[in-house]
Amino acid sequence: MVSIVRKAALWAAVSTSVLIAPHATLAETISGAMAKAYANNPDLNAARAGLRATDEGVPIAKSGYRPQISASATGTLTRTDIEKTGTLDLHSGQLGISITQMIFDGFQTLNNVRAAESNVFSSRETLKANEIQILLAAAQAYANIARDQQVVSIRRQNLAFLREQLNASQARLEVGEGTRTDVSQAEAELANAQSLLVSAIAQLKQSEAVYVQIVGAAPTGIRQPAPASKSMPRSLDQAVATGLRENPQILAAQYAVDSAGFQVKSAEGTMLPGVVLQGAVTRNTGNAGQGLDDTTASITARVEVPIYQGGAEYGQIRQAKEILGQQRILVDSARASVQQTVVSAYAQLDSALARITASRSQIAAANLALEGVIEERKVGQRTTLDVLDSQQDVLDAQESLAAAQRDAVVASYSLLAATGRLTVKSQGLAVAEYRSEEHYEAVKDKWFGLRTVDGR
Repeated sequence: MVSIVRKAALWAAVSTSVLIAPHATLAETISGAMAKAYANNPDLNAARAGLRATDEGVPIAKSGYRPQISASATGTLTRTDIEKTGTLDLHSGQLGISITQMIFDGFQTLNNVRAAESNVFSSRETLKANEIQILLAAAQAYANIARDQQVVSIRRQNLAFLREQLNASQARLEVGEGTRTDVSQAEAELANAQSLLVSAIAQLKQSEAVYVQIVGAAPTGIRQPAPASKSMPRSLDQAVATGLRENPQILAAQYAVDSAGFQVKSAEGTMLPGVVLQGAVTRNTGNAGQGLDDTTASITARVEVPIYQGGAEYGQIRQAKEILGQQRILVDSARASVQQTVVSAYAQLDSALARITASRSQIAAANLALEGVIEERKVGQRTTLDVLDSQQDVLDAQESLAAAQRDAVVASYSLLAATGRLTVKSQGLAVAEYRSEEHYEAVKDKWFGLRTVDGR
C-alpha cells in the first residue's frame, strides 16, 4: 500500500490551482502565512511575555541565598522647661546598618530554585505548544481561503452555465421545441445558484477575517497549497512514537512533575532546623545621657528549631504531595491525548487523500455524463431537468474536491503539530526564531536592577 507521504507527494506534484492570482509576485504562500503569524500574532507574543515573567522566578528564588541588608536612622529632640534655669534641649541620634545571611534553611532555597527552574522549562514547552498551535491555525486559515476561493469560482462558473441553459430553454420555447416547464426549471436552478454564490462569497469573507486575526495581514494571492511534506512521519507507528517523544505538551507536563517534586522537598524543609547569621553596626550621637558618641558592632548567630507551628507545616507537605500526584496523572493524560490526536490526524489525512483521487474520477465521469445528456437533449431523448441534474452532479464533485484538498492540507499540518514537528526550524520558515533562553540567561543571576532586559 502506498504510504501517506508518497500519496501527498504525488498529489502535490499534479495539483493545480483553480484560481490564478493576478499578480504572481504578490502571491502569499502557506509558509509565508505561518511565518507572519509566528512574528505578528498577539496571543503568541503575550505567551512569550508570560515566559519572560516566569524566568524572573529563578532570581526571586535565588534571593534566599543572598544577604539581606537594611539601614536605619533615628533622631530625638527633647525640650525641658526648668523654672529657674530656663529651657534644656537634649538631642540624640542613631545610625545603623544590619546584614542578615541565611546559612541553612533546611534546603528550602535550594529546592525552591530547582522548582523555579523546572517551571521555566515547563513554560518553554508550553510556549512551544502555543507556537505550534498558531502555526497550525495559520495553515488552516490559509487552506480555508483556498477552498472558499475555489467554491466561489466553481459557483460562478455554474451560474454562467445555468444562464446559458435558461437562454437555450427560452429559445427552444420560442420555436416550439420546448415547454414552459423547462424554462421554469432553469429559472429556479439559476435563482438557487445565485443564492449559493452569495453564501460562498460570505463564507470567503469570514475566512479572510479569521486569516487577518491569526496572521496579522490581509490575504493576497492565495493559491491551493499542497499537504505538508517536510518532517512527515513515514508510518502511523513512527508518528505515534515521535509524538510521545517530542510533543511539547507531554514535555511540559513532565517538567511540571519535576517542579512539584521539588516543592514537596521544600515543604519538608520547614521541619528542619535553620541557621541565620546577623551582623549590625550602630552609631549613637547627641548630648543626651553621657553625652558621648559611640559606635557598637555585633554579630549574632541564631539557630531555630521548629517544633510545632499549629499544624500548617504538615498540611503544606500533604498538599504538595497531592499536587505532585496530580501532575503525574496529567502526564499520562497528555500522552493519551497526543496519541489520540496523532491517530486521528493520520486517519483524516489518509481519508482526504483518498477522497481527492475519488473526486477527480467523479468529476471526469460527471463531465462526460453532462456532455452526453446535453447531446441527448438536442435530439429529444433528455429533458432540461436531466441536464440540470447532471450539472449539479458536476458541481457537487468539484466542491467535494475543493473540500478534500483543504482537508488534506489541514490534516497533514495537524499531524505535524501532534508530533511536535510543526516548528519554524523543521518547516524552514523565513522568520527569526524566538530564543527564550537568551532572556533567561540574562536574568537568572541578576542581583539588582529595575529595568527589564529590553530596557523598560
